[in-house]
Amino acid sequence: MAASPARQRRWKREQARLKDSVVEEDTEEWQKDPHFSGLHRVGGVDLSYIKGDESRACASLVVLSFPALEVLYQDCRMVTITAPYVAGFLAFREVPVLVEAVQRLQQEEPQLQPQVLLVDGNGLLHPRGFGTACHLGVLTDLPCIGVAKNLLHVDGLVRDELHKEQVRSLQRSGETFPLTGTSGKVLGMVLRSYNNSSKPLYVSVGHRVSLATAVRLVTACCRFRIPEPIRQADIRSREYLRKQLCAPLEVLEAAPASPESSKKEAELED
Repeated sequence: MAASPARQRRWKREQARLKDSVVEEDTEEWQKDPHFSGLHRVGGVDLSYIKGDESRACASLVVLSFPALEVLYQDCRMVTITAPYVAGFLAFREVPVLVEAVQRLQQEEPQLQPQVLLVDGNGLLHPRGFGTACHLGVLTDLPCIGVAKNLLHVDGLVRDELHKEQVRSLQRSGETFPLTGTSGKVLGMVLRSYNNSSKPLYVSVGHRVSLATAVRLVTACCRFRIPEPIRQADIRSREYLRKQLCAPLEVLEAAPASPESSKKEAELED
């Protein structure tokens, strides 16, 4: 699959239009509480792909209790992907099926609707300030947080020696430093989410949440490096694929992994 220049121009216009609806601050009472009192359900989403097949994937939505982080709901199903992967436009490939999953939950089990969604991807940390977490948040009107495993090189941000040294300076779970672009805007935070892993996470605002709250919540949701809602969505989508296809298969992420990326399965535990 390939996206024509005309299609990419339409996507850019759509991103610009929807970006005006992004809210970069806390809108819920539970977000303002130091212990997140009033937060009971945290959602996570993921798509898992079969190696060599760009058109089929397993879309997964899970809802976990908070703070116990026990799975209350899961929806895994095979979906057809109609848009190609183009850097900066991942949302047009994945968000439509994720919105459908949220809508099914709202119709079938409304009492289990998540109060916030954690997304394996970026929010404001994006070439046009409107990543997948922003896109999903605006279309569902749910608070959303972007949680990426690798640094997206935008607004002068690069994974150079200075960045690596700053990452090494993070010694304990919960420690952070800001990602400030050459524009002077703070686009996200680098977070050490787990004492036993030196690999950080890149947290950014998606919708209806402040960056400080996003970082606190992601930290609170981590039993391992990857926050549990995203981790469980990934595990369950992979298992669903294996059962559907009756064989262990290599599963791909939506976007090509960077050279620094380790295998996805290992990242779920470290």
